[in-house]
Amino acid sequence: MRTILVVEDNDVLREDVAEILGLANYKVILAINGKDGLEKISESVPDLVVSDIAMPIIDGLGMLHVLRNDPKTVNLPVIMLTSKHERSDFRNAMDIGADDYITKPFNGDELLKAIENRFKKISVLKEELSHKIKNNLDATLLADNNNITSETLEKLSENRDTNVYFKKQVIYKEGHMPHYLYYIISGKVRTYKTHEDGKQLTIDLYNMGDFLGYIPLLGEAAYIETAEAMEETELALIPRKEFEELIHKNPMVQKKLIKMLAKNIVENEQHLLGIAYNTLRMKVAAALTSLYEKFKPKKNEPFYIDISRDELASIAGTATESLIRTLTEFRHENLIDIKRDNKIEILNAKKLAGLVR
Repeated sequence: MRTILVVEDNDVLREDVAEILGLANYKVILAINGKDGLEKISESVPDLVVSDIAMPIIDGLGMLHVLRNDPKTVNLPVIMLTSKHERSDFRNAMDIGADDYITKPFNGDELLKAIENRFKKISVLKEELSHKIKNNLDATLLADNNNITSETLEKLSENRDTNVYFKKQVIYKEGHMPHYLYYIISGKVRTYKTHEDGKQLTIDLYNMGDFLGYIPLLGEAAYIETAEAMEETELALIPRKEFEELIHKNPMVQKKLIKMLAKNIVENEQHLLGIAYNTLRMKVAAALTSLYEKFKPKKNEPFYIDISRDELASIAGTATESLIRTLTEFRHENLIDIKRDNKIEILNAKKLAGLVR
């Protein structure tokens, strides 16, 4: 049974929410303000918090700030309750790290749906991570850093048929069976998953010299994500049969792939957990930093991000409107500059990365 902490200073509303949650088979803990809520959490961390914003002693924003700065509760899901005249407080709550909000007055269905959606999102992210770990765990445990070379694997891409993909052209789709290993000769690629509501979540980014699509080949399974060219991209196509023959015969190639898999698991875990739990500023800073680190230019050259705001929001795991607002804040702080053609120039990569840590 999941435990939910309800923090609300209004006695009637607090008891009403407790009754609704109890009927939905949740264990409910009650607190009368933010101070009381923090004390309850220090005794036993719940699975989720539903909290009012305007409360005496310590309000909801103050409680949320403490939770997001404590390693034990930095990932604790929090849904805020707000009145229509508290819109500025709501914005502050989302920036601090609230996961969702409900506007008063609300009914039981609205509350339960918001809670169920939050638990569902967490479950999907955990399942995604578990799927990757399950597919690659045996290989990861065998990984070592001794005498690993990419030369043999890269030679596999030489003298191959190539395809050129235009910007936003799909390379392969989620659910399709793989037939090739792809090697990026030039260009950039992103992989993403599409939610049932049509929203996209970027999973990974690939640059020139990277291999693409090797996980489903190794697992003999369908693609679990869609791959799309971020700009004009040329790929070498390596037939599945030749790839399988190579890894069965060449232990050095196996070691190289194991290393790639291990790195992939760690990066995806950090990315997905960041999307689930980071504040808005941290999410946007992480997206900009990941693009910079993946595609960073030569020393002392300016770095520009030339993708749509929707695509960048997909990488950050946030709404486009929230992304645009945060980019404006970063521009005022001289972390980035936004050019007339809407390209984003990274001015202070080090400070941006510091916002994520």
